[in-house]
Amino acid sequence: MRRDLFDHKGMDDINVTPLLDLAWTLLVVFVIAVTASVQGIKINLPKASAAPSLSKPRTKAITVMADGQIYLDAYPVTMAELESQLRQHQAVDPDLPVVIKGDSKAYYQGVVDILDLLQRLEITQLGLVTQKLVK
Repeated sequence: MRRDLFDHKGMDDINVTPLLDLAWTLLVVFVIAVTASVQGIKINLPKASAAPSLSKPRTKAITVMADGQIYLDAYPVTMAELESQLRQHQAVDPDLPVVIKGDSKAYYQGVVDILDLLQRLEITQLGLVTQKLVK
């Protein structure tokens, strides 16, 4: 038998560099996958009793349509009716929150008139509803 076949020394160390590259790659993929999935977690929320809530929604929504029609919540109103109804609601809740939803094609003066009315009534909790711009 030839002696040179059996004279090879075994390797004393293992090159772990490729294993570390693989581990880091898997870690990055895992972090990206988990981050993407966390944003859309769907859970089954606990249920409350079926009894109707005694408190009414506090926030009032004023909508200005493109043709100038004004709505308080879902009911069409004139400026005079809007003022009287807001006064009634403000008497019950002095910190009445109001949001204004204006159609993008609505006349700007209609929104300004409503802002002036809210200022006269001293309604300070005010929000303007917009839609997020999708690019």
